[in-house]
Amino acid sequence: MNKSSRLFDYRQPIRFFSFLLLAGAALLASGCGGGSEDTTTGYATIPGSDPVPIKVNSAAEIAQVSDADYNKNVNGLITGATLQKWIDDWKKNRPAGITGRLIILQINRGPSGKEYITPKSTQDVFTYSIISDTSAKSRLVMSRSNGVTTTRAIVLDGASMDKFLYDYGIDPRKDMIVFAMGTGGNFANMQMGRGWYLFRYWGVTASHLAVLNGGASNTAVMNQSYLGSVASCDETSTAATTSPATTAADGSIATSLLTGPAAIYSSGSLTNGCSLPSSGQVSVKNLVDDNTILQATLEDVMNVVKGKAKAFIWDARSSNEYAATQNAVSGTYLGIDFRNGGSKQGHPAGAVNLNFVNLLITSDSSYRYKDKATLQKYLDGQTVDGAEFLRYSAGSLVPVGAGKAYQSGQTIITYCETTYRAMVTGIASAVVLGLPVRFYDGAMVEWNTMANVQDKNGQFILPADSPWRTDTTARSLFAYNAQTAVATRQIDDAYATHANAIILADKAYKRGKSTASSGGGASVPLPPNPCG
Repeated sequence: MNKSSRLFDYRQPIRFFSFLLLAGAALLASGCGGGSEDTTTGYATIPGSDPVPIKVNSAAEIAQVSDADYNKNVNGLITGATLQKWIDDWKKNRPAGITGRLIILQINRGPSGKEYITPKSTQDVFTYSIISDTSAKSRLVMSRSNGVTTTRAIVLDGASMDKFLYDYGIDPRKDMIVFAMGTGGNFANMQMGRGWYLFRYWGVTASHLAVLNGGASNTAVMNQSYLGSVASCDETSTAATTSPATTAADGSIATSLLTGPAAIYSSGSLTNGCSLPSSGQVSVKNLVDDNTILQATLEDVMNVVKGKAKAFIWDARSSNEYAATQNAVSGTYLGIDFRNGGSKQGHPAGAVNLNFVNLLITSDSSYRYKDKATLQKYLDGQTVDGAEFLRYSAGSLVPVGAGKAYQSGQTIITYCETTYRAMVTGIASAVVLGLPVRFYDGAMVEWNTMANVQDKNGQFILPADSPWRTDTTARSLFAYNAQTAVATRQIDDAYATHANAIILADKAYKRGKSTASSGGGASVPLPPNPCG
C-alpha cells in the first residue's frame, strides 16, 4: 500500500465558534429515560457549617486573566520576585484572603546545592518534592476508564486527590499552593500544568493556586540565595520506584519508563528520614466549586468533529505528528514514530496546530512563558518567532492566517499525545489570557485507540460497527501504523452509550454519592510511555 492510500483526509474542516456546553449537559436525568443520575446539582459538606450548594462552573468562569506584568500576579502565573516576597515574610505579605500556609510543591530538583526552594517552617513556608511522573505512585495522574476504554495518565479520582491533600496536610480553603520547577524544562512545565489542572478540576479556587514562571534555579527566575539542599520533605528520595522517562528534544517522553532499584529517585537522597504531615482534614467534598468541565471527554471531541458542538481544537504537538508524517520514510510506511504503539497517527478533523514549545522562553534555559502580548499574537493567528497556527489542507500544512485563529467567545479544547504538552498551551490560554479552556485528557493516545485495527496479537481493538471509531475520513486525518507495532488496549465497552464515566464518577464523589469506579486495573496492558 503506498503512502497516498494510507493517508486519509477529512472532507471539510469544521469552523470554530463558541463551545457553549452547560456543565453536565451530557448527563440525562432519570426522568427522561436515560437512566443516568443528574449530578449537576448537590451540596458540598462544610465541616461545622450547613451544606453549601455546589457551584457548577463553565470553562469561562474557571479562566483567569493575568496582568501584563507577571510580577503583579498573586495567583495563577507568578514570578520568582513574588514568591521571594512571600518567603521573606509570609504572614505579612501573603495575598488577601489567604489565611493558611505557603505550600510549595516542587516538580523536580535543582542542581547540587540548590535543589529546593528553602522552606521556613516556623513561618509556615513549606517545600515538598512530589512524585510527579507517570508511575503508579504519581501524585498527578492515574489510569482510568471513560466507560469505553481505559487510558493511562488521566486526572486523579476523588479518593486519590483526597489522599494527596491528607498526606501533605493541605487545606485548599486556607493555604496557598504553588507548583514550582527546581530545574526549568519542557516536561517539568507540563507537570506543573498537570498540577494546576488537577487542583482546579477538583474545585480549588484560583486565588489559592499558583504556578512559578520558570525554573527556580535559573537566575532569571529567582535569587539563588532562596535555594538550598533542604526541603520540608522529598518523597522522591525514598518513596518512588520508577524514574521519569527520558525526554525528547520537544519535551515529550521518548522512551519507556525506567524501573528498578537503579531509578534516579533512589540516588542522591538529600532529605532522608522525613515524613509527610499526614494531617489533612479537608476533602474535595468540602470544596463548593465543580470544575469538571475542564475535562473534555472523547465524547465531547467526537461531538465537535460531528458538528454537534463547536470548539477551537488546539493540537499542541509537533506539526509532523499533527499531519501524520512524524519521522516518515519515503515510500510506503509512515510508522517509525507512532507513539505508545498507537494504531494510527494524525488528528481529529478540524483541529489546528501550534507546537507548545513556541510559548516558552528556552534561550536562557529558564523555560518561562513568553509575555502576555506575544501569547495573544499567537492566538490571533499572527506569525511570531517564525511560528503560527497551521491547518491541514489538501495534503499540506498552511497558515491559518492573521485574524482567523481563535475567535472571541470560543472555548478551546487542547490536547497532545497524553495531554502533557497541552498543559503548557492550556496555562497560556486559561491562566494568562483568561480564555475558556478544556483539556482533552484522554488525548491522542485514546483517540488513536478507537480504531477497527488489529493489534500486534491479531485482536481487533474495536469492532467495525462500534460508534466510537475515529479511523474514518469524516472524523480524522490519519495514517495507520503497522499491525505488528500496534500495542494492545483495554476496551471496556465498545458500544457504550456515553464516554463520560470519569466525569460521572467525579461528580458523584464530590457530592458524597457512590458510583462505579472509573479506575483502571493494575493488570491492564496500557501504553508504556505517555508522551506529553
